[in-house]
Amino acid sequence: MRKIIGIGETIMDIIFKNGQPTAAVPGGSVFNGLISLGRLGQKVTMITETGNDKVGEKIKEFMVENGIETDGVCVYEDGRTAISLAWLNDRNDAEYSFYKDYPKARLDVEWPEINKDDIVMMGSYFVLNPVLRDKVKEFLDYAKDRGALIYYDINFRSSHKDEALRLYPTILENFEYADIVRGSTEDFENMFDMKDPSEVYENKVSFYCKTMICTDADGDIMLISPEVKKTYPVEKIQTVSTIGAGDNFNAGVVYGLMNNKIRKDDINNVSENTWDNIISMGQKLAINVCQSFNNSISKELANEIKAKK
Repeated sequence: MRKIIGIGETIMDIIFKNGQPTAAVPGGSVFNGLISLGRLGQKVTMITETGNDKVGEKIKEFMVENGIETDGVCVYEDGRTAISLAWLNDRNDAEYSFYKDYPKARLDVEWPEINKDDIVMMGSYFVLNPVLRDKVKEFLDYAKDRGALIYYDINFRSSHKDEALRLYPTILENFEYADIVRGSTEDFENMFDMKDPSEVYENKVSFYCKTMICTDADGDIMLISPEVKKTYPVEKIQTVSTIGAGDNFNAGVVYGLMNNKIRKDDINNVSENTWDNIISMGQKLAINVCQSFNNSISKELANEIKAKK
């Protein structure tokens, strides 16, 4: 059975609405999507780190409850599990305040077994962070050597915009590892001062990676691959919280790749009809997560999707 292996941070999101705390939910960019994939019955492992504290214990319990293997979790003694305060505005988009207390030695874990055509999901500042880069690169080299299909969600926040020039070589290196690059117009603006997906693809991505998906909040989705260039309209919905929308779009795409039996060698030859199916699944999961304070899809939707498989 093909596996999905994610690498990224875990964090406890405390969500505020109208100035009041509304929910506390385990989260993290890659983490949110993996929880949904676990609920969808996929075989999932997470490479991450937590402190040896109550918050870390809660996150690991949540992973186990949702079918995520925890052998790749580094539990450190010197430091505390990261926490974020997510402040929802009138559009239910979040602004974040992060509280992190990491030790000097980080990500001290053995890499999980990877086989050909397993899918590796990576993303956000975690895989760019100079403190972690040597370990991340070691893992990506291993995954590439083992023939994994690598999915890279850029997720480059405005808080790191002033580091974009310094991180530019690492960003391009991640593109080179990736079989699919997924970014938002906001990501591309923060990194490159460019918003047009076609321009970004031609000038920044295509030399390294031939398949790119660009999202634009509640705007259209653009897919560019060697076989297909297509724009997909996004359904307008009433949101409760947009936290995790992009993360679960990623989960839907990865689930679609698995469900359609798309392997690493197939990725640049996927037909338009198959991409329609894959992007539709990404939208389905993103819509569901926007209709609650949870960072991942509901178990009800997961059961509905599994029943139709």
